[in-house]
Amino acid sequence: MNHTSMVTRTAGALALALLASVPAPAQRFGESADVVAVEIPVQVVRDGEPVRGLTAADFEVFEGRKKQNVTGFEVVDLAAAPAGEGALSGSSVAARRHFLLLFDLTFAAPKSIVRARDAARQVVETALHPSDLVSVATYSASQGPQLVLGFTSDRRQVSTAIDTLGLPNLLERTPDPLRLLVKQVAAEAATGAVTAKGGINVSAEILETLEFMERSSGRGRDELASRVHAFSRSMADLAKLMGAVEGRKYVLYLSEGFDSAAAIGTSDQEEIQDINRTAETDPTKVDSDARFGNTRTVNVLERMFEEFRRADCAIQTVDIGGLRTDADASDARRASGKDTLLSFAKNTGGDFYENFNDPKVAMGQMLRRTSVTYVLTIQPDNLKLDGDYHRLKVELKGQPRGTRVVHRPGFYAPKPFADRSPLERLLDAANTIVGGEDSGTVQAAVLAAPFRVANGGDRRAYVPVLIEIDGPSLLAGFPGDVVPTEIYAYAIEKSGAVEDFFTQNMGLDLAKAGPVFKQNGLKFFGHLDLPPGSYSVRVLVRNARTGAHALRAVAVEVPTFDSGTVLLPPLFPEPAGRWLITRETQQPDDRQVEFPFLLRQEPFIPASRPLLGAGQDAQLSLVAYNLATGEVQAEATVLGADGKEVGRAPLTLVDRERGGAASPDRVTATFKPPALAPGEYTLQVSLTDAAGGRTTSRLPFVITSGAKGSAR
Repeated sequence: MNHTSMVTRTAGALALALLASVPAPAQRFGESADVVAVEIPVQVVRDGEPVRGLTAADFEVFEGRKKQNVTGFEVVDLAAAPAGEGALSGSSVAARRHFLLLFDLTFAAPKSIVRARDAARQVVETALHPSDLVSVATYSASQGPQLVLGFTSDRRQVSTAIDTLGLPNLLERTPDPLRLLVKQVAAEAATGAVTAKGGINVSAEILETLEFMERSSGRGRDELASRVHAFSRSMADLAKLMGAVEGRKYVLYLSEGFDSAAAIGTSDQEEIQDINRTAETDPTKVDSDARFGNTRTVNVLERMFEEFRRADCAIQTVDIGGLRTDADASDARRASGKDTLLSFAKNTGGDFYENFNDPKVAMGQMLRRTSVTYVLTIQPDNLKLDGDYHRLKVELKGQPRGTRVVHRPGFYAPKPFADRSPLERLLDAANTIVGGEDSGTVQAAVLAAPFRVANGGDRRAYVPVLIEIDGPSLLAGFPGDVVPTEIYAYAIEKSGAVEDFFTQNMGLDLAKAGPVFKQNGLKFFGHLDLPPGSYSVRVLVRNARTGAHALRAVAVEVPTFDSGTVLLPPLFPEPAGRWLITRETQQPDDRQVEFPFLLRQEPFIPASRPLLGAGQDAQLSLVAYNLATGEVQAEATVLGADGKEVGRAPLTLVDRERGGAASPDRVTATFKPPALAPGEYTLQVSLTDAAGGRTTSRLPFVITSGAKGSAR
């Protein structure tokens, strides 16, 4: 993954935005902007164990005082789900647990932070389910919360993020605007720049330097109160963003806490006795803030807690001082930090872990009771798209006493896209990519095919990605003359690892684009570099002004090309002049890649989703690797939208161009669709060579309503 072909990126400030890749609001939009589906993840616990076997009929949902109909119901049981990211691929993002590992670089000693990294990595690698989404962030007084890695199931990236803690002056960030990648792990491994765990080691000495910079400005009570206020405001902002994350959220806050005297007064018994004696002799000399805490600080903290409660986000506080040796235990900085950590957990519905030396055991109960999630969907009537907060209540019918229902306390109504901040728009984009389900009102199609590259021992395939964007649907409701268009493409391996990506922002000038774009649309040519494996290539196209979008996910299997016949998807040449065509900016690459699409030695652009006429011949190219010398036989089958066979179709082989050692054979053929009703279909082509090697590939196509179609 040493290629990141990004062109015309968003402003650099967005790359530093907090949580720029957390999934977006737990609202799903239908074809009408007036219909909002609100997903409510619910966990039911009795005697510390999850309750299984419930149905939609067991729940009642109220928005305010109005009872809502449950229009959707889903159950996710992690104990019953097979291992792997793909196990929950059909489930909504709201059904998955989200863990934010937040390392406190201000209220913790450097040695504790270094040890906490190992404990956190152990939690991720041994305690969490493979389908859990994990994000990594840091907090410092000088910079506030900083995202190292957005929510992902890619454990390699999580491990690297934990190791590096994202120190910006020490590390070169990958330029991923959605923050689904923190570093290019594969490239670093090749150069030996990573540790055994896959990341650059941040030493205790470096953290000591940062700590000195953080603390050199003062240690008095006023300074502490100021830092606590800044911390509370920053965490409240974090909570608001977490409110836009689907699913139940757990902030694993790794810290030693701050002196609780800044908020709730001293807990030191000797100091309390001294204050009481002073009060008996001269009450005017009593420092009420020292005894009972600062009212303003208490209020600031309470507002922070309320934001986390509204966001359905529990803070799981971890006293990383408990990881330290006995020799460290006398450090005065420990003070009464445990009291504040306990308060954070208690006020947000989380747990306090005082000793984290065995994290899997410590968190076992919490992970077990959250292993079953019921996702209820409602569609409130006449919901105004104004961003207001709406309270929710979920009740369970007919359950014995002691049964506890945990659910999000409310939701924020979505705002019109034009009123959202740049960060909120990135949240939307990341959520759509992570969700992986085809969606949106913009019509689009994607073709991705792997081509072998001859370059020493490099096993990465060159994967062109052709994206077709329907112009009229992208322009729907757009009032301007230049269309700000965003394209994001990510290759996600079946384990959840993000292997490569490219993005592009561009402005389409309608005056220059002409009628071709307005009538048909844009075809964009990008590419990915992928090692052998199974991938979901997820492409998001969006009008950056209106929010109209399309998400398309296509499965791509990258073979080793070493043995066995390999057939790429059927390639239908595109008629000239149909699309406004543009491509990515070429990036430096150590591999010489020839133009992949050739027909009788002439380059062509293939259709991502051909438009064909029933009974009309269409020319296509079949690209195959490792075909034996001799006669080749082919057959074509048409599948319906349900995947069932509709019938066989004539496929005539015209000629064959033999490839070289690393080049494919190219077989020219004609395909005549049978008499089919207009609609969506899939062409399945099988080739059998003289040695009996058989290979199959597929490509969606459309039968048009007119007498004759054209490749699209």
